[in-house]
Amino acid sequence: MTYLILGLFVFLGVHSVRIVADDWRTQTRARIGPLAWKGLYSVASLLGFALIVWGFGLARQQPVQLWSPPVALRHLASLLTLLSFVLLAAAYVPGNIIKERIHHPMVLGVKLWALAHLLANGNLGHVVLFGSFLVWAIVDFTASRRRDRKLGTRYPGGTAGATGITVALGVGAWIAFALWLHGLLIGVRPLG
Repeated sequence: MTYLILGLFVFLGVHSVRIVADDWRTQTRARIGPLAWKGLYSVASLLGFALIVWGFGLARQQPVQLWSPPVALRHLASLLTLLSFVLLAAAYVPGNIIKERIHHPMVLGVKLWALAHLLANGNLGHVVLFGSFLVWAIVDFTASRRRDRKLGTRYPGGTAGATGITVALGVGAWIAFALWLHGLLIGVRPLG
């Protein structure tokens, strides 16, 4: 569990700099340059991610079961992860209505992804991993929306066509992940 917690601290810490030290981030980025900042950010993120993967793998070898979720929650988790994939696609497809309205669809997608996995899994490793991501996403979404209001940030209008592409990409990615990739990468096939 130590490596999992350390990885979460590093990964979510790096991704929280803008929440807790936005002025420091801006000054440091200006001082060392955007490419150096992105390089350091990427290295720290990858290190944190590697520790999360390793630590979570170790935690799964000796699971501490806290509760047994009912099957109905697994169905709800599937729906929530479907929505999270659409939100993830909305972060990258330009000109979609979802991003116009939500402003930060990736962070909202992380919220739904984490909540879905908390509902469907009842062991300590899952609670630590997905609970941490859920708390981070709630704080980050709130801070990002507050920052947008403070700066008067406006998001460009979206079109139905771009939104349709967004939904199609999100649903397609969800199908691929739910049917094949989750089992291949994680060892669990959520849809059987």
